[in-house]
Amino acid sequence: MIVFSRLASAIGILICITAASAAHAQQEFPPPQGKGRVVVVGSGLTGPAAYTTVSGQIAQLGYDVVLFDGNSMKGTHGDGVKTAIQQAQQMPHALPGKVALVGFSLGGGMILFYGTQWPDLVAGAIAWYPATTFIHDVPGFVSRLKVPVLMFAGENDTYRSCCLVDKARALAAAATAAGRPFELITYPNTDHDFIEGGSHFNPQSYSDALRRTTDKLKEYLGS
Repeated sequence: MIVFSRLASAIGILICITAASAAHAQQEFPPPQGKGRVVVVGSGLTGPAAYTTVSGQIAQLGYDVVLFDGNSMKGTHGDGVKTAIQQAQQMPHALPGKVALVGFSLGGGMILFYGTQWPDLVAGAIAWYPATTFIHDVPGFVSRLKVPVLMFAGENDTYRSCCLVDKARALAAAATAAGRPFELITYPNTDHDFIEGGSHFNPQSYSDALRRTTDKLKEYLGS
């Protein structure tokens, strides 16, 4: 009986630790007013730390921003993106309703490919220099698009050949031909990771992309 009690106690502690780890696998940036509609942010390959500045700036617009590691979404066949959405909706400062997705590089590829298939959960997606090389079936990808997309690409981006502007243009052209809401903005003289604090920060491109992100979030979620 004592052994069973200790075992049950140990299992209970393990469950609590696991649950706590899952609950704290993300970082929340609450809006100034206390509560707000949810924006789920997926980081690039370098991890969430590089995306805290832009997440905080989006939160200042009045949204409850929840930042996730894009690496945790890779290889999950969309489960990682959906789990992130569900966890974000349970955050203390979250208002109910559909979320907006904002992804960068690896995280951008994950939200672009998977999150855009769930109109019951997602109001719209914004992908900054997203990974697209794994999208081999462009018509198939376009046929699954069910939420509006805004995408940014640097015309000089050659990072790991993951996020080339030619592929971005091919996706946008196919989406437009199919009548899907897909807007592509490309920036000349702009490399990968052009955000503030990024390895190729481009103030002009970043300022324009952030302004467009602000406008699109208002369209998706309201101000």
